[in-house]
Amino acid sequence: MAIISSHTLDSVLGSHASGIEVELFRLEAGGERVRVLRTRTDEGGRLSAEVELNAERANDTYELVFHTGDYFTAHSVSGLGSRIMNEVVVRFSMPDPNGRYHMPMMLSPNSYSVWWSN
Repeated sequence: MAIISSHTLDSVLGSHASGIEVELFRLEAGGERVRVLRTRTDEGGRLSAEVELNAERANDTYELVFHTGDYFTAHSVSGLGSRIMNEVVVRFSMPDPNGRYHMPMMLSPNSYSVWWSN
């Protein structure tokens, strides 16, 4: 099984971004999105989930969707201005069906930074 993980940090408050809804979708050839996983980041802003992949699905395209809008509405900080971003979508592949795909993320209401870390 592949492992999808993340450590999500709130760069405005300087803390872990807990309780963010996260969904993983597989993109089909016709553009259909098939939900593979639905969860939330834990109190430490962490996500770790096993995803069963077979060899035929290993090179498919996946989307990891972080629903950040609700998080920043609940944790609003005065003086930051308007927020227009509601989701962060990370599109990637998982070529190793038994690999670990760790994608840490730094968030603010209108920006983010994400990277892949083995």
